[in-house]
Amino acid sequence: MTHTPPHSPTIAAVKQLIDSEARRVTSYDVASAAGVSQSAVSRCFKPGASVSKATFARVMQAAADLDYTPNAAARSLITRRSNLIAVVLSDIVTLHYPQILSELSRQFGQHGMRVLLFSLAREADIGATLADIWQHQVDGAVLAATLSGEQAAEFERRRIPFVLFNRTLREGAVNAVVCDQVEGARLLVSRLAAAGHKRFAMIDGPHDSSIAQDRKRGVAGRLAELGLAAPLTVSGDYDYASGGRGLREIIARLGGLPDAVMCGNDIMAIGCLDTARHDLKLDVPGQLSVTGFDGMAPAAWLSYNLTTLRQPVQTMTVAASAMLNGLICSGSGCPERRVFSAAVVEGATARLGPGA
Repeated sequence: MTHTPPHSPTIAAVKQLIDSEARRVTSYDVASAAGVSQSAVSRCFKPGASVSKATFARVMQAAADLDYTPNAAARSLITRRSNLIAVVLSDIVTLHYPQILSELSRQFGQHGMRVLLFSLAREADIGATLADIWQHQVDGAVLAATLSGEQAAEFERRRIPFVLFNRTLREGAVNAVVCDQVEGARLLVSRLAAAGHKRFAMIDGPHDSSIAQDRKRGVAGRLAELGLAAPLTVSGDYDYASGGRGLREIIARLGGLPDAVMCGNDIMAIGCLDTARHDLKLDVPGQLSVTGFDGMAPAAWLSYNLTTLRQPVQTMTVAASAMLNGLICSGSGCPERRVFSAAVVEGATARLGPGA
């Protein structure tokens, strides 16, 4: 049992004072009951702070007896940090990669920080969201959205460190964690071409998505190197309906079937696959190969078993949180870009040749 040190008020006396003043319990009340300084109480509630076991035990016992909850707003005034991290994700990322948000929350939570989610219908909406980010006085940001050079400069001006997640900045170097979209697309084209595919089509992602543009560039570049025709490309919105609609448009414009349809993400590939098999009664992959990109969980379901490219999302998320934590602690540093590779998932929806 932990005893109250000499000369400190009893818990009952502190409670009586709080009740008489009709107010909430403060860290000063806990300090008074535990017989320590208010700064010692603050250290006990700050992850990683130096405090003796005896002091920690006294403070925690007094806090429990008084039913004390630390005031995050008050603590931020003292530390000059909000302990809030802005995470900006598009709706499609939030829906199909919930592990990104949960892993970021877990990683930052280990450092006493909390995540504020800002969800975008489209990446181009980032400009309207920035004002909200500034208002919350965040300590840093993880952004799965494309920034302009001016927007990146505004983060710098406000001294808010940020890490781009699976995005790059065309105008300059910034901290980023990315999967090599171009190389992944090139790899998949090579495997398809090695299996004899010659006529390629592509259901592209949104024009404001840098990922979609990188994937399209990788496909076109590798086909050109192989001496094959550029892919017939139709627009998509990264949703299920785009897959079926895109396949029908491709067939109409070609006047027949291509050898392979490469989709900008898995959800469009699933839409394309369902339309091919169930509406058009096509043999996939006998008559038509269909591929995706991302490696999201439904792609591996038995009904689909999609041939796709899997991004190491879990590893990338851990890397992004570690990078931002380092920037917040150090306050500066040369921009770092960590690049990860996608891996081919040899599903049942495409004929693939041997890898390199």
